[in-house]
Amino acid sequence: MTNSNSCREIHKANGKSNTRWISNIAVATVALVAISSTGCYGVTNGYNIGFLGYPLPVSPYYQFKQEEKFWKKERYERVPILGPTTSGGPAVALDPPSDDEVIHALESARPVQGGIPLLWEKQRNNVRIIKEKIADYVDPPRFYPLLGPAQLHHAHYKCTIYFDEKTTVGYPVPHTLHDREAIEVVYIDHNHFHMVGDTEPYKTPNL
Repeated sequence: MTNSNSCREIHKANGKSNTRWISNIAVATVALVAISSTGCYGVTNGYNIGFLGYPLPVSPYYQFKQEEKFWKKERYERVPILGPTTSGGPAVALDPPSDDEVIHALESARPVQGGIPLLWEKQRNNVRIIKEKIADYVDPPRFYPLLGPAQLHHAHYKCTIYFDEKTTVGYPVPHTLHDREAIEVVYIDHNHFHMVGDTEPYKTPNL
């Protein structure tokens, strides 16, 4: 009886080991087929770029920074060219900075993005913005390369931001800093050109 039981146990152990061996071979075969179908590692006859073929994880933070950079360039970093100023009337800038532009300028000076959850985070709440125009004047006409005769209109704004800033530190000593009277001042220039002379304003072509 003892010999028969031991033989049965040996057969069972061999069966389990064979099953595991077959499952490992199946998994390896599926992985090899997947890799060869993608062509990432040079298994196929396609172009091999070595270690650069391996996928590398990229934080969504860097994707957001690139999109934010394009957002600012598209909306706030271009100098518009307007028509001639009205004869005999004061040239007054009528485009104060938007709240979005002020917050972007504040983020560049005092960032809160890019924190690590549960280790270091910073929040900005209860934001109040006061905008003041501190300068508004037009330069004499002059010739600008690639533009022609034009006048540069200067408009400078002082933007005061009041907000509550909360900083949470989780390591090595967990603590929270809450500044309820944080103040920052940013200066934003809205310079633009006015055409000079007998010129026609730009018209959008019909596409």
